[in-house]
Amino acid sequence: MLKPILLVEDNPNDLELTLVALEKSKLANDVIVIRDGGEALEYLNATDAYKDRPSGNPAVILLDLKLPKVDGLEVLRHVRESPVLKSTPVVMLTSSKEEQDLVRSYELGVNAYVVKPVDFQEFIKAISDLGVFWAVLNEPPPGSVRTHRRN
Repeated sequence: MLKPILLVEDNPNDLELTLVALEKSKLANDVIVIRDGGEALEYLNATDAYKDRPSGNPAVILLDLKLPKVDGLEVLRHVRESPVLKSTPVVMLTSSKEEQDLVRSYELGVNAYVVKPVDFQEFIKAISDLGVFWAVLNEPPPGSVRTHRRN
């Protein structure tokens, strides 16, 4: 069983485009869609509505920066401070080109910071490439388990 991709995105248009792009990349991973930072923390900690979710961490977290309830930087901080979650790859996927957001994301330990392209085809390619890299090509850190490997 493949680990899921966790997509945390509140913008309906960006969400739809990201799902289309991941589908086009033909990844076999399930995509868990969450629309705010508070719910993302519940999912990651397996609490509240997600207390019965399958155990394990996502293959990658695609995280928007500007989210309702809890922003993406706070979610990232929580992931990096958690002994259970800290090695989970996090890609900040945002429309923010503000240097302070970029710097703060890297200070908190983001694996990649990707500014969403405005052009539809560029957006599809960027998301597809991200999904393939983090879910298939990237070697997980020592101690984490990948239960299925494509050959």
